[in-house]
Formats: sequence, structure tokens, C-alpha cells
Amino acid sequence: MAAELEYESVLCVKPDVSVYRIPPRASNRGYRASDWKLDQPDWTGRLRITSKGKIAYIKLEDKVSGELFAQAPVEQYPGIAVETVTDSSRYFVIRIQDGTGRSAFIGIGFTDRGDAFDFNVSLQDHFKWVKQESEISKESQEMDARPKLDLGFKEGQTIKLSIGNITTKKGGASKPRTARGGGLSLLPPPPGGKVTIPPPSSSVAISNHVTPPPIPKSNHGGSDAALFQTRHHSHPTGSSSEWHWQDIKDGVEE
Repeated sequence: MAAELEYESVLCVKPDVSVYRIPPRASNRGYRASDWKLDQPDWTGRLRITSKGKIAYIKLEDKVSGELFAQAPVEQYPGIAVETVTDSSRYFVIRIQDGTGRSAFIGIGFTDRGDAFDFNVSLQDHFKWVKQESEISKESQEMDARPKLDLGFKEGQTIKLSIGNITTKKGGASKPRTARGGGLSLLPPPPGGKVTIPPPSSSVAISNHVTPPPIPKSNHGGSDAALFQTRHHSHPTGSSSEWHWQDIKDGVEE
């Protein structure tokens, strides 16, 4: 099902490529482009590199019609499906396959060195991505295989939380904090360090204030209050209230 959902993407397109029939490898030293007939290519056309899933495909197509000439599936790079030659950076050996399982090795080459570079880098980038995807998939499988931790609370299990000087227990109410020293807590002063004294309360009864009666002034320059006090203390007998008012009257008449 996953293979059906995979789509084909184009990695590289080069409009000019030459194909050569190559002799069998004589030894393990590798292929040499100088052994080929480089001035007489067996076929010329267009090259496309596509990918579908993890596999890359090197497709040799006709320049005009786009008809497929040969195809080389690449499952690993560097690998047996694509090899470089020992004497040039513009030529490669690829293994082509048909639908029946038959395969053959042919040589391909680019006139421009930059096209050969792009061909090489496109394959390297694709299989670098394949390697990263494999590592991510492997790590994901390892994570799934590990036993999962149960971090939930068991039935009846409690925990304690310590916040400053308050220690609470889950499921219970916290105790109120008591004021230290038995006094009232004072608010901090306002910014600037100035303390404003509030005005006196208007709830004080005005009736508590007693205004003394006015004292008339004496024509002799002294106060009648002094005269009143002197006569009051020197009179031995008699009614005090009547004598007070009589003395005051006599003093005013004088």
C-alpha cells in the first residue's frame, strides 16, 4: 500500500548525453574511458534522473519524442549500479536493466564537465536523504519498542507541594498563616518616602466643646474676674451666689 502512494520526482535533467559500448573489465583496477571509442558514441540523447521512494532511476530518453531507450535503477550510490572511471570525471559506467531482469553495463559521458558534476551531486543528495530517513525511522521504532512510563497518580497517592513557607498536601486545605508578634501588619509607605497624615474625623461631637462666657472689662483697667475672685475668697459668710453677682454689679458701677 505504501509503494502505491509513492510518487515519482525528477532530480536532474541533462539534454545531451552520449552512450558507449564498453569492453569487459580486464582487472579490478576499474574502468578507463580511454579504452572506449569516445569520438564514436553508440547513441546520443537526453538523461533524466528520477526517484520513487528510496530508489533512483537513470533514464536515457530520445531528445525529441521522449521515448525510453534504457533505464538503470540505483539502490545505492556509490555502488555497482553507477561507477566512475579512473581517468576522467565526465564519464561513468551504469548498469541498465529491462523488465525481464536482464542487465548490461554501458558507458555514458557528458561534453560539459558541469553536467557531469550535477549528475554526481543529484545522486549523492538523494541517497543522503535516504540515509537520514532510515535513521529517523530506526529511532522511531526503538522509541516504540521501549516500555512506556506511567506517570499518572495511583489510587490514593498524594504529593506535597512546598511554596515558600506554605506546605500543602494535595486533597487538603492549607492552614492560614498567623501574624508574627501578635501585632498588626503595616502597609509599606507610598513612593517618595512621604507619609500623609489623615485629617481629623468629622464624627467628633461639637457639643463636647464648651465656650466660656464673655467677661466684661473693668473701667479701672483690671478684669472683673480678678475682682470677683478676690472678693469671693475674702468674704467669710453669706450666700455665695448672691454675693458674686452683687460684687460684680458694684464693680461695674464704680
